Amino acid sequence: MSTPTTAPTKGRRFNGLPLIGPSVTVLLIWMIVPLVMTVWFSFQRYNLLDPTVTGFAGFDNYEFLVTDPDFWASLTNTLLLVGSVLVITVVGGTLLAVLFDQPFPGRDVARLFAIAPFFVMPTVAALIWKNLMMHPIYGVFGAVARALGLPAIDWFADYPLLSVILIVSWEWLPFALLILLTAVQSLDREQLEAARMDGAGALAQFVYIVLPHLSRAISVVVMIETIFLLTVFAEIYVTTAGGPGNATTNLAFLIYARALLQYDVGGASAGGVVAIILANIVAFFLVRTIARRLEV
Repeated sequence: MSTPTTAPTKGRRFNGLPLIGPSVTVLLIWMIVPLVMTVWFSFQRYNLLDPTVTGFAGFDNYEFLVTDPDFWASLTNTLLLVGSVLVITVVGGTLLAVLFDQPFPGRDVARLFAIAPFFVMPTVAALIWKNLMMHPIYGVFGAVARALGLPAIDWFADYPLLSVILIVSWEWLPFALLILLTAVQSLDREQLEAARMDGAGALAQFVYIVLPHLSRAISVVVMIETIFLLTVFAEIYVTTAGGPGNATTNLAFLIYARALLQYDVGGASAGGVVAIILANIVAFFLVRTIARRLEV
């Protein structure tokens, strides 16, 4: 009985290869060629300011990179930025999802305003926060501080990394809210009603019913945000340009500075390879964690 079923299946797979083969080949070339070129340049002496110095550099670019204090500062800033934004967006998104799941007048309009920042381009968001919100003279925060009799804070000079974290969190909070609100709305209401009849309060319902129900959605939010937050660039470029000093320089901005400000293509490529390895390590553990949760 199994032979007639298996033979057509193999035939369909074989017949499909000529159709999907070209697209798969183009896709592989599209991904592999930039990666191979980055690895190649990372082992070359290639500085646009001194084109006479060329040749195989071995691991010199990597050694120069890891012995540079700016590299460890950028790595620390990257981890702080990613971790802080994840905490703010996941906690804030969870609380807002539970709030927006409750019926209240104007709920649809409130949801629309809460999700709207996700559709603002990073460059525009950075300009809005730099000039209209955090500017010590013209910004809203400065005006509120002066109205309360307090001195205005120069956010990008006194708290540069915190300022970038707030801007990026403002952009990504709606994404977490959207995913978590969808998950909250799929929660079985009879389960909540049964818990309420058994005397469980709002906090107990949230901790023992709502939060476990959101665990898979939270894992998805963490995975997707982590991958994108490792490449944050526009917000830093527009607001602080990596400074003051290297206070807001992350890995993405360090690679940009090496390549287009110092014209060190070899060093920038070495930084790019390190960033790729870091992103793949993070993605590996996140995908494994989510796969285990989905199997439960």
